[in-house]
Amino acid sequence: MISITLPDGSRREYPGPLTAADVAASIGPGLAKQALAARVDGRLVDLSHRLEADAQLAIVTEKEPDGLEIIRHSTAHLLAYAVKELFPEAQVTIGPVVDNGFYYDFAYKRPFTPEDLAAIEQRMTELAAKNEPVVRRVLPRDEAVAYFKGLGEHYKAEIIGSIPAGEDVSLYREGGFEDLCRGPHVPSTGRLKHFKLMKVAGAYWRGDQANEQLQRVYGTAWATKDELQKYLTMLEEAEKRDHRRLGRELDLFHMEETAPGLVFWHPRGWTVWQQVEQYMRAVYRDNGYLEVKGPQILDRNLWEKTGHWQNYRENMFTTESEKRDYALKPMNCPGHVLIFKSQMRSYRDLPLRYGEFGQCHRNEPSGALHGIMRVRGFTQDDGHIFCLEDQILDECVAYTELLQKVYRDFGFTEIIYKVATRPEKRVGSDALWDKSEHALMESLRRSGCEFVVSPADGAFYGPKIEYTLKDAIGREWQCGTMQVDFNTAERLGGEYVTETSGRAHPVMLHRAIVGSLERFIGILIEQHAGALPAWLAPVQVVVACISENTADYANGVVKTLQKQGVRAQADLRADKIGYKIREHSMQKVPYILVVGDKEKANGAVAVRARGNQDLGVMALQDFTAKLMDDVSRKV
Repeated sequence: MISITLPDGSRREYPGPLTAADVAASIGPGLAKQALAARVDGRLVDLSHRLEADAQLAIVTEKEPDGLEIIRHSTAHLLAYAVKELFPEAQVTIGPVVDNGFYYDFAYKRPFTPEDLAAIEQRMTELAAKNEPVVRRVLPRDEAVAYFKGLGEHYKAEIIGSIPAGEDVSLYREGGFEDLCRGPHVPSTGRLKHFKLMKVAGAYWRGDQANEQLQRVYGTAWATKDELQKYLTMLEEAEKRDHRRLGRELDLFHMEETAPGLVFWHPRGWTVWQQVEQYMRAVYRDNGYLEVKGPQILDRNLWEKTGHWQNYRENMFTTESEKRDYALKPMNCPGHVLIFKSQMRSYRDLPLRYGEFGQCHRNEPSGALHGIMRVRGFTQDDGHIFCLEDQILDECVAYTELLQKVYRDFGFTEIIYKVATRPEKRVGSDALWDKSEHALMESLRRSGCEFVVSPADGAFYGPKIEYTLKDAIGREWQCGTMQVDFNTAERLGGEYVTETSGRAHPVMLHRAIVGSLERFIGILIEQHAGALPAWLAPVQVVVACISENTADYANGVVKTLQKQGVRAQADLRADKIGYKIREHSMQKVPYILVVGDKEKANGAVAVRARGNQDLGVMALQDFTAKLMDDVSRKV
């Protein structure tokens, strides 16, 4: 007899060996129909997996994250199947699952066209409709290499050839197509119904620019039609909100090849920048941070001490002067340690909080650059807290509360919390790691935050909390961090005088709330679809005159507003007022004040709010009070 333990703790007895699919069928026809794969003793396997001894088993359906990943990986194979049917000379390489979908890289003699993509997707639909079984088999490595060489699949043969000699590899066949894969996969192609091919991009074989260029076909796949449509609708909305397009249309910034990965901020965009920076500067001031500023270029010797020169040099911009090597700083923390150690500190001075709008440069690959979201030169709202071990918990609790308020003010109310714990390669004792991880988790508990643990994802020097915000259309952006570091201050000689007049190294807490200001402003633009709230908008008010007779009054209104700190402009052009209103509405100005003879005579303004809202005629001081209320409440 074979005893199978199910997730609810119940057991089922079977007279002899059987498959995971057999177990699902014995539980009920509904589960058998929904089943995609199984988890046997914690390991994902195909439904065809044979159970020959007692085991714990869970049936995986499309409702689980693992089930969705299996659907996507199986759809990548379906894509390769369709490409080989339509373009037999194409060679297949790799096809992994990525966020929200999958891709597959192909070697082919010419670029795939949009028409090719449509034809491939149609062929995928036809192949899925055949509901062909997906069958696994195992071959010795060398036999698999010979098999794929015989098919003319030299890339696949090279992949298998890199597997250690003597090992077996698994292949999956559906219809006339067979591919290398660990699996598991859906039991048949008919389970793949809701997918769409998105685009074609270039990619290098094995990610090395020295190798030949391949074609990467991206797709998305979902468990249901509604989920697929929801995702496609989100992408359409994301396209409307694209910060690169809005940056041009709203005259905020531009980028060009004379400075790849760097931003040219226009007056309006720089105004937005200043609002974000000045807001964060007030956050520093009101929460016990001392603002500092470190140099841009630091000697190689420093980066060797931190380990960056050995492990991060390819991402650093380096230079030389008078036979000394230097690097533009990719991060601010070493400079803050040097400021800390510039004079002797006492335990009474701790916690000591430094904040900097630190300009950093990283030599990102050109293919990874993306508007102002991913750049080579950026500014961080970087902060470092030098503290005692028993101060970590209180500092983390206070920081989480502060971060939540900042995100609310910028319009983000949903935050995802993740604690990344010790990696296999790390420095420091297990006792220190235990204390650090406990402090981070306990700080979130005290803050009333539910969190997930990401095992082994911490930095080599300490664990961290990652704060991810969710935007208006459901996308996630990881911005804030809190990292515990017992290593860097010691490496660079940072010390304080203890209560017993000894010497000790402080704990260093690395924290950022918005992270890169460039990236965060890009997120803000997309969050608000360019219609930034009044406190952030580069132009808060436009005063438009109906005729030349009221031009002087319009100018006077603007000057009055400007004296009160309002970012106001006058539109005195001879164009019709309807045209002016449409133009400034397109520029997403929060308030348009229309002034004609009646408004001039009464010292009033006709107020139109963004979104084509007519708020009527009001006294200028009443409007100003409303605007100031919007700004103070971050409406």
